Amino acid sequence: MEQNVKYIISVLGGEKATRMMQEQNKLYFIVSKDSNKILIRKEIESLFEVKTSAINILNKINGDKVAIVQLKKEFSAMDLATKLGLI
Repeated sequence: MEQNVKYIISVLGGEKATRMMQEQNKLYFIVSKDSNKILIRKEIESLFEVKTSAINILNKINGDKVAIVQLKKEFSAMDLATKLGLI
């Protein structure tokens, strides 16, 4: 990723994540523990030049914090995943 990345650690891939990209236009990111929805939204929108419609946060048992980001309809999660090298 690029400079000024404070909250996004990495992008998650896998079968479920790919299905969510195709069906619901969502991407999964591992984010830092001190982040919140507002900070994640600002960082994703500025880094990737997309607009988000919803962000959900999961705190996993292993201590990871995962953000599920739904993009607005005019932006494609599959295209962004291709740019990030997931697909």
